[in-house]
Amino acid sequence: MSAALLELLAQNRFLPAPPAEMMFCGDGDYRAIGAEFLGHFIALGGLAPHERVLDIGCGIGRMAVPLTQYLRAPGCYDGIDINADGIAWCSASISTVYPDFRFTRLDLRHPLYNPAGAQDTAATALPFADASFDFICMISVLTHLETDALTHYAAEAARLLAPGGRCFATAFMMNEPARAELLAGRGNIGFSGAGEDKIRFADAAAPLAAVCFDEDFLVEKFLRAGLRRRRPTRYGSWSGRPGASFQDLMVFEGA
Repeated sequence: MSAALLELLAQNRFLPAPPAEMMFCGDGDYRAIGAEFLGHFIALGGLAPHERVLDIGCGIGRMAVPLTQYLRAPGCYDGIDINADGIAWCSASISTVYPDFRFTRLDLRHPLYNPAGAQDTAATALPFADASFDFICMISVLTHLETDALTHYAAEAARLLAPGGRCFATAFMMNEPARAELLAGRGNIGFSGAGEDKIRFADAAAPLAAVCFDEDFLVEKFLRAGLRRRRPTRYGSWSGRPGASFQDLMVFEGA
């Protein structure tokens, strides 16, 4: 998909968008960010129109809306999230027009987004059969997880991917270039560049508001789950480096 077409998609006011008061996840222009990531899915993740997509942490449909203009039968989409209002909006605003786009609310516990959830995030299998999807995306999901949940989601991605499938994930990942930028005061988020911690938080008062993992530590979780890197990471601008996006972009595939 060309840059010009993505720009038109970002500006298309006929596509649904939630009211501002419902925007509970992420900053920036709803349509523009969705169009940006559709471009990443195609260029970096090799997403094809006929593929089956699972959006883990679909929020309020930021990835789903542009995908309605790209996926074609037998291509289809499932989005899951813990936020009931987001799932309700997506079901009413997207599924009614695009029946191959389905949204499911999971009552998983999260100290910020669903503290009274009935199920343990790190121990609950996602409600889909093995090898059900060709493409799984986790956009700004790993940035809100503890280590046990990270490990679980890596294993679930490996379970749910069909042969040849890819997992596209974003994260804040600490490595030497990121550490140098942070120590020089050029970071765009409140992580410290000091120390050798495998996991660190931007806000000690709300740890899971923004989580940064050591890069080797995070990648190892996916490798141990049976996936492999499809391509080198595209690093984001969060640490102060020039970047293709704000967060780091990773693509894994079945080994």
